[in-house]
Amino acid sequence: MKKYLVVLSILFAVSIHANAQDRYFTRNGKVTFLSDTPMEKIDAVNSQATSVIDVSSGNFEFSVLMKAFEFEKALMMEHFHENYVESDKYPKSVFKGTIENISSVDFNKDGVYPVKFKGTLLLHGVTKDLNGQGVFTVKAGKINGSSNFVIQLSDYKIEIPSLVKEKVSNDVKITVDAIYAKFQK
Repeated sequence: MKKYLVVLSILFAVSIHANAQDRYFTRNGKVTFLSDTPMEKIDAVNSQATSVIDVSSGNFEFSVLMKAFEFEKALMMEHFHENYVESDKYPKSVFKGTIENISSVDFNKDGVYPVKFKGTLLLHGVTKDLNGQGVFTVKAGKINGSSNFVIQLSDYKIEIPSLVKEKVSNDVKITVDAIYAKFQK
């Protein structure tokens, strides 16, 4: 019985180690958003996004603390947190999905690899399906993932007061840029 437990423990440890070799992560991914209207341009940057990619399955997750977004104007930041995304009530936004063509990316060979992804985006307490495209650039052992897509604030029950409808666009462009490192146990 003891031999069986020892063998089982060794197999478990090997599987964890092997699985860790198939994962890449970042703790300082950059997410920006842009609401652009003829009357006002509102943009913010968050450089504290976390993300994990399992290259064997194509599954990945991206998580953003809403209060980590930085704005040029303090008043915009206050309105963003209190009136729009309600950061105290909904502190995080999370994307969980799958890279559909992960097998076309060689994480060990320099190159530019276009990818398609699908999944769900949780924002402001609402989860919606999201499909998009991105690019992995592998160069000198570094892996950069990037994507651009547009979301509609109304899809996530983020209301724009009629007083500022001309200043805040319902269509918001999201840009994601992250440099990944191999997960080390």
